[in-house]
Amino acid sequence: QVQLVERGGGLVQAGGSLRLSCAASGRTFSTYAMGWFRQAPGKEREFVTAISRSGGITYYADSVKGRFTISRDNAKNTMYLQMNSLKPEDTAIYYCAASVGAVPRTRSQYDYWGQGTQVTVSS
Repeated sequence: QVQLVERGGGLVQAGGSLRLSCAASGRTFSTYAMGWFRQAPGKEREFVTAISRSGGITYYADSVKGRFTISRDNAKNTMYLQMNSLKPEDTAIYYCAASVGAVPRTRSQYDYWGQGTQVTVSS
């Protein structure tokens, strides 16, 4: 089992940047593919980005491509999400998740979830 804790959320103006982190404890971090999802008020939780165990493969939702960058440091058991050029529509609770699968992009394929961190982008 793995425990996940997100940090780094906050309030930022449109056009600004934030960096989220997801710290993992428990089983070996490098054995999990990792992902970020987000959930805005009244909406379903949606896929944002995912990264393979080694970090060599990444996927992004079209809505964040070119603005967000996912990365991981297996030596530190931590995953990151660098968010640039933020827009009001990026406002949501951001969740990190771990999967024993490959590099899944659907919510049901993830096995462990963090508690989420709020990101609010003002216009």
